[in-house]
Amino acid sequence: MPVYVMLTTLTDEGRKTIKQKPERIKEVNKEVEGMGVKILCQYALMGGYDFVNVLEAPDNLTIARVAVNLGSRGTLQTMTLAAIPIDDFIKCLKK
Repeated sequence: MPVYVMLTTLTDEGRKTIKQKPERIKEVNKEVEGMGVKILCQYALMGGYDFVNVLEAPDNLTIARVAVNLGSRGTLQTMTLAAIPIDDFIKCLKK
């Protein structure tokens, strides 16, 4: 199944929400999984982004739906990148 990296930046509203209710992060994770995406790992970051998630989704359309759904809430912005396993990448270069 395809893997994606989603970088997330919280808005002011998002920061207020998780400050008041940190467990909201896990609630959103359940919502994302309910949309057909598996969260492989998740980290809070220091720097230009607030979170990084490594996700597994059946296709680009599913991950796009998740990104739009999350972004439409006004609490975060996402950048989603398709990730290619390094062995697959090396194989494709040898063709």
